[in-house]
Amino acid sequence: MLLSYSEVWEVCVEYIFRPCTVAVGAISAVVYYLWGCEGQTPLLVCSDGFRIFLERYVPVVAEQFRPTPWCWGGRLQTLVRVLIKSSPAVTYRNELIRTRDGGQISLDWVDNADSTVYPECSLRPTVLILPGLTGNSQQTYVLHAVSQATRRGYRSVVFNNRGFGGEELLTPLTFCAADTSDLERVIQHIRVLFPQAPLLGTGVSLGGMLLLNYLARKGSEAGLVAGLTMSVSWDTLESCASLEQPINRLLFNRHLTGNLCRAISRPAETTTRTPAPALPLALAQRLPNVALLVTARGGHIGFLEGLFPRGEGYMDRLFGQFIQAAFEHPADLRGACGVQDDLTE
Repeated sequence: MLLSYSEVWEVCVEYIFRPCTVAVGAISAVVYYLWGCEGQTPLLVCSDGFRIFLERYVPVVAEQFRPTPWCWGGRLQTLVRVLIKSSPAVTYRNELIRTRDGGQISLDWVDNADSTVYPECSLRPTVLILPGLTGNSQQTYVLHAVSQATRRGYRSVVFNNRGFGGEELLTPLTFCAADTSDLERVIQHIRVLFPQAPLLGTGVSLGGMLLLNYLARKGSEAGLVAGLTMSVSWDTLESCASLEQPINRLLFNRHLTGNLCRAISRPAETTTRTPAPALPLALAQRLPNVALLVTARGGHIGFLEGLFPRGEGYMDRLFGQFIQAAFEHPADLRGACGVQDDLTE
C-alpha cells in the first residue's frame, strides 16, 4: 500500500526525533567536529621577516580554524554571530570632541585604571577601535575586543562615526571610508592626551577600510605602532557586485539600507565576505610591513568555532594576541618589518 505525502512526512519526523536517532546524530556531529570538520590553517601571506614575528608572538596564525559544524557557510556564520554572540560587560566613559567643520565625534573610553601591568596612566598602551559601517561601541565584536585589551592591561577607545555614538548629528556631513579627516582628528586628540603612550589602531569592515586609507596617506607619520584590520572590503566594486546577488540582497541589503535610512533621518557594516579574487595577495607578499591572513571558512566578522560559539572566538584571539605582540615587542616588530624609526615618536 502506498503512503500519502503527509503520512511519509509524519513517519520521517517521528523517526528523526526518536532518542536513539538524536543520540546517533549528536555523536556523529561530535565525531565530525573532532576529525572531519574541514579544519584548515589560514593562509598567511607576508614577507619572511614578518612571518617569523607573527608565528612567534601570534601563534593563532598557525592554528587550524575549525568552524562550528552546525553553522556552515559564510552567510550563516554572519547571521548567527549577530544572534548568539555574547556581550562582555563593559563600562565606558564618553567624551565628545568637536571637528573643524562644527561637527562632533563620540569617543567611548575604557581607561583601565586598575591595570597592574601598566599602572602609570601616561604610559599605558592605547587601542583605538573603529567599528563597521553602522556599528558603534555596543557591537559584540567591539565589546570582545575591549575585553581582550583590558585583560592585558591596555586602555581602549572606540571611535564612533558621526551620528552613531548616540550624539546629535550637527552637520550635513556624515562619513565614508575615503575621508580620513575625522580619524585624523581623533588620533591627534589621543596623541595630545597621552603623548608617551603607544597607540595601535584596529578597524573592522568599513572601519578597517578607513584605517587602511589613513595609514596609506600618513605612512610613517601615522602616529601608530601598528594597524590591524578585519573583514575588510579590498575591492569595493567586487563587494558591491556580491551584495547585489539575489540571496545577499535579501539577507543583507535590506537591513543595511534600513540602518542607513534611520541614521540619516535622525542625523555603514556590510555583511558579506570579500570575494577571494579581490584579495591583493601578490602585493602583500612584496611588502615588508603588511600581512594578510585568509581563512577558508567563516563569514563577515563571523569566525565562529566550537559547538557553542557564544564566547571568545577566532577573531577575538587573533586581535588579543596581535595587540599584545605589537605593544610588548615593538623593537622586534620594527625589525621584522624593516622599519628603522620609532613610529611612536
